[in-house]
Amino acid sequence: MEISAGMVKELREMTGCGLMDCKRALVESNGDMDKAVEYLREKGLATAAKKAGRIAAEGIVDSYIHGGGRIGVLVEVNIETDFAAKNAEFRTLVRDIAMQIAASNPLYISREDIPPEVLEKEKEILKAQAMNEGKPEQIAEKMVAGRLEKYYKQVCLLEQPFIKDTDKSVQDVINEKIVTIGEKISVRRFTRYEMGEGLKKREDNFAEEVMKQVNK
Repeated sequence: MEISAGMVKELREMTGCGLMDCKRALVESNGDMDKAVEYLREKGLATAAKKAGRIAAEGIVDSYIHGGGRIGVLVEVNIETDFAAKNAEFRTLVRDIAMQIAASNPLYISREDIPPEVLEKEKEILKAQAMNEGKPEQIAEKMVAGRLEKYYKQVCLLEQPFIKDTDKSVQDVINEKIVTIGEKISVRRFTRYEMGEGLKKREDNFAEEVMKQVNK
């Protein structure tokens, strides 16, 4: 049975679980909504969703430096209590998230963080690509939805394939830790630095430097 985006959205609204978890549950249950809910409960993911409304005001800021100082990441991950913030599993999770950011260079935490104007521009680009492939406008519109899902997986941290297990998303991994630790966990913010990013390369000024030498 084909699992539609509408079915995934409906299950997400019912359970509060992540999109990837909901889609997997529907696939496993062959589209049966009740069985999908049961699947999520069995996996403990529905329990994780119930904790989403709690306040996570504790946590840690961690850093990760890669490639001899070429890439650096600062990330803040929150949890409910100071005691849990000292938990070894939580700290390992935060370090893994920092490594994820260094390796995969997300631009946003979740799809909800993407500015509307950025999303609209991306939709225009994807539609233009589809039409340039010779697709009718109506078909191109439908293709945009599918390609947007790929875009989210590229730019949204929580939807990226987890670097240590690409069968799971980052949100899947966080949900597992929520169940294990028993507290809400959320990524609040991050910053990624890459050496030389935004700077003109030295060779850009090579001709100018040569002329200075010639005119001496």
